Amino acid sequence: MENIIQELKWRGLIQDIMPGTEDQLLKESTAAYIGFDPTADSLHIGGLIPIIVLVHLQKFGHKPIALVGGATGMVGDPSGKSEERNLLSSDVLEYNVKAIQKQLGKFIDFNKEKSNSAELVNNFDWFKNISFLDFIRDTGKHITVNYMMAKDSVKKRLDGENGMSFTEFTYQLVQGFDFFWLFKNKKCLLQAGGSDQWGNIVTGTELIRRKVGGDAFAFTWPLLTKSDGNKFGKSEKGNIWLSAEKTSPYTFYQFWLNTSDADAERFLKIFTFLSQREIEDLVALHKGNEAMRVLQKKLAEELTIFVHSKSDFDFAEKASTILFNNDTAAILRELDEAQLLQVMEGVPAITVNKVEFGKTELINFLSGSEICASKGEAKKMLSAGAISVNKEKVIDPTITMDAYLLLNNKYLLVQKGKKNYYLVKAE
Repeated sequence: MENIIQELKWRGLIQDIMPGTEDQLLKESTAAYIGFDPTADSLHIGGLIPIIVLVHLQKFGHKPIALVGGATGMVGDPSGKSEERNLLSSDVLEYNVKAIQKQLGKFIDFNKEKSNSAELVNNFDWFKNISFLDFIRDTGKHITVNYMMAKDSVKKRLDGENGMSFTEFTYQLVQGFDFFWLFKNKKCLLQAGGSDQWGNIVTGTELIRRKVGGDAFAFTWPLLTKSDGNKFGKSEKGNIWLSAEKTSPYTFYQFWLNTSDADAERFLKIFTFLSQREIEDLVALHKGNEAMRVLQKKLAEELTIFVHSKSDFDFAEKASTILFNNDTAAILRELDEAQLLQVMEGVPAITVNKVEFGKTELINFLSGSEICASKGEAKKMLSAGAISVNKEKVIDPTITMDAYLLLNNKYLLVQKGKKNYYLVKAE
């Protein structure tokens, strides 16, 4: 077996590791699981690291198991949380679990003909048949309260203002049982997760040791933060989702394209499957040519293709020039309505009456729609060549806003100066 731990180490994906884990993964193909929390009907980019670790495991000949927490989602993991989260109804959880299971199928290979084919499991399937009394008798007696109280995630919450409910206190036992069940029924010897999960993961290895005397293994990766200290994974509009319905491929591409120079090399190691040599070559090319954004462009390309598709990347790359280049009028007219709205997400919108719009002179439209403060400003901007309609400069103030100008028979893109854009919708 090739050494996956060394691969993950140079990529910055190892923080804690249980003794013997590296030897086990070098010895034989090993079943390993990572859990996913079904709090929404899509994973966001915070869920990319566990997906990527599962892909690495499979590439190195191991068997990846993705656990979607239909049962643990009903309890709520206190790790890294300052307060208890709202619990979801069983119907919402069931819907989310199915959506995430479908999403995961895109990234790891579930072909049963492969000796290390991936497997999807839902912990509700085994917890639904276990009574509370059975659980505290057969599982709870093996882990002391002292052991549970010593965990950092528990200590922080107990010392906090709101404390911790019994429901959340039991979470580490429930997650620990997941590992025990997979160890016993799927011969799963390893669990991986973010560093905030270390306490829960170790509870699982301890439960396995105390109940059946078996050896189990584990590692975690560091929780990701940006170089400026801000939380990774969110934009001004909120989470960046892996679902194209929640975050468009264009917006997804733009997120990675806007990565800072300080983070770009690190993110290439973590989020792509490029080799060490390939990344070193890109870094050398980037150094001294930072304005070309070599690292950011490659990062955005690799991630957009991995999460969405090559065609989504091609569109995003082409469309990303529209707001930043001047020679893009032809590209703008090629976009269908859905693509146009992707590109114009966040651009101020103005709605006008389509009939009245077709009779209005440009100078009146600019001042009447508040794009320009007055006719005087509009005339001045037009004379200076500072007004563009659909990326084409306009200087004639008397031009009528005819319907033929509309993109997709509905939209008009007006630019004032270099950076001010307005999407006009005629209806």
